[in-house]
Amino acid sequence: MYNESFECEYCHKLVTVHPEGSARNHCPICLCSKHVDDINPGDRASKCHGQMQPIDIDYRKNKGYMIQHQCIKCKKTILNKVAPDDLFLDFIKRLNKERM
Repeated sequence: MYNESFECEYCHKLVTVHPEGSARNHCPICLCSKHVDDINPGDRASKCHGQMQPIDIDYRKNKGYMIQHQCIKCKKTILNKVAPDDLFLDFIKRLNKERM
């Protein structure tokens, strides 16, 4: 599992390491990510490398709020736990506007 900083390929912001030490896999600003994980979070074993866009939210009893990402290249969907520094409320507001 990797917890590393990177530049977001989509909004070009510098993304720092996950504040809780988990594997950082999406930008906390635009919430986009790159399809790098295959089977397990942090495995970095995917060959796809397409853009993962946030498309929905979910709630899991053991993990809390989750962001559902979908790869625009292969259409795989992955749930990712919301990080403390994510602009999650902005995403919820955007989802609500899109659904009206």
